[in-house]
Amino acid sequence: MNRRERLFHDLGVALSGVWPPSRIIEARSQRKMVKRGGVMSKNQCILKAPNALVQEGSHSTSPANRTSTAAHGTSTGKGGATSTSSSSSTSTSTKTTKGSSTTTTSTTAASAPSSSYTKKWDASGNDFFDDWTFWSQDDPTHGTVQFTTQQDAQNSNLIDIDDDGNAIMRVDTTGQISGGRKAIRIHSEQTFNGGLWVLDAMHMPTGCGTWPAFWTHGPNWPQDGEIDIVEGVNENTYNQMTLHTAPGCTVNPDAGGSGKLLGSVCGAAETGNAGCGIVDNNADSYGGGYNSNGGGVHVMLWADEGVSIWFFPRGSIPKDLTSEAPQPDNWGQPSAHFPSSTCSAYGFNRDHTTIFDTTFCGDWAAAAWGAAPNQGGQSCAEKTGVATCQEYVQNHGADFSEAYWKVKSVKVYQTS
Repeated sequence: MNRRERLFHDLGVALSGVWPPSRIIEARSQRKMVKRGGVMSKNQCILKAPNALVQEGSHSTSPANRTSTAAHGTSTGKGGATSTSSSSSTSTSTKTTKGSSTTTTSTTAASAPSSSYTKKWDASGNDFFDDWTFWSQDDPTHGTVQFTTQQDAQNSNLIDIDDDGNAIMRVDTTGQISGGRKAIRIHSEQTFNGGLWVLDAMHMPTGCGTWPAFWTHGPNWPQDGEIDIVEGVNENTYNQMTLHTAPGCTVNPDAGGSGKLLGSVCGAAETGNAGCGIVDNNADSYGGGYNSNGGGVHVMLWADEGVSIWFFPRGSIPKDLTSEAPQPDNWGQPSAHFPSSTCSAYGFNRDHTTIFDTTFCGDWAAAAWGAAPNQGGQSCAEKTGVATCQEYVQNHGADFSEAYWKVKSVKVYQTS
């Protein structure tokens, strides 16, 4: 063997793991250099020893071991909705050759929720009140109330954004008044046909004489429908969810919600404006218990299948809601369900505005003044010793310190 032949022979022994030259070329092609800001990442391939081509921080240079950007990618779902998807898997294989063995491990990113919904509206933080119009007209429900303008509400310290970015909506607590007690009613500037409404609130108005609500309705009532998401009176602790519609809408007791159905006919004219109500079975879904627990999240889904409403107490809110990737199919049975099979969601509802309000007495709270709350116990007449709701509201302003909303956010999602 001459000198040149011995030189190539020795080189072949030294690089026996990547010999002949064609395997050196193949090995080089596998060295994917990934740069971040001009610096090699930990995933770059380096030649550690003559006998093994490895990745720093890994066990193999096979394609299965490289982290794929597709595992963290963003894709466009139904109706242009943005969804994020990923997968998680690990595989290990061992290949044994004469005098050596190689183990390869494949790992991709951890799984994350995906959603077909995109956020269309977000009222939260310091700009919360920018998205609403203040209603200062007479109360259609005949309450002992004076709804204020935004300027008056600010001057009277009835609205505020606290240090944590929560929107506060109070009522006037002046001891005695001669007319209606000042309070807030706001209407969203945006209207929607279908979607997913998400209210995250930490506190709601409660107490004898109060009648707060969070709801949606169309421009012509009741022909364009009303959906009450949060509503109750006096010292109730179970939330009531109700539809008010044109004639022809009904709901059956076996419709699919977990709450208690109060009436099967939803038409306002057919029920003296009562509609078809469903009472939540969670004692912390409204009032004092709600506030003691730090509130929670109310969700209303208006879709082809019907109208569904869920309540999630603080501490039990699904992660897909907190991550703004809602997946209603994973939430289980709603508190209320009004199926389109007996009440078409789009046939009886259209162009809905979103509304917060706190009124006093009126058609419901005054009528229920002498009745026990929906969890049982003393009526407000018995508890206060005052004969009428109106008399109580006009003369006991200090008792309304708990009659305020504290709202983290209102969000609406749609699939297109």
